[in-house]
Amino acid sequence: MLRVSRLADYASVVMACLARHGEAVLSAAQVAEETRLELPTVSKLLKQLAHADLVESFRGAAGGYRLARAPNRITLAEIVEALDGPIGLTECSAGHAGCEREAHCNIAHNWQGIGSAVDAALRAVSLADMLRTAPARRAPRAGA
Repeated sequence: MLRVSRLADYASVVMACLARHGEAVLSAAQVAEETRLELPTVSKLLKQLAHADLVESFRGAAGGYRLARAPNRITLAEIVEALDGPIGLTECSAGHAGCEREAHCNIAHNWQGIGSAVDAALRAVSLADMLRTAPARRAPRAGA
């Protein structure tokens, strides 16, 4: 199964939360409460996202986090890479050299092309796009 890590998924949720608040600075606790993620997880994610220059951090009593750029200038690929590293489906499609089969592999270029397509698809989706396409939450059905 091909998938991004759970932390990369959670990072997109955290980024969406920050995006919904515009220029406001939110504490890690506020983000954790709104996203319903555990505070230690949110704190870890925010530090990694700050290290990747996707969020800005502010110290002090009114400190917290906000997006470093507008949501339409942050791609899903950047969020995934901040947590999971370079996007690639196989070692060779992620740009890692050293596969012992590399000299004898006649399909590596195919995997590289597929990896490039996935990378391009993630780069084509901005954080703003993710917010626009989020379905409205429905109230639970009676008796459910």
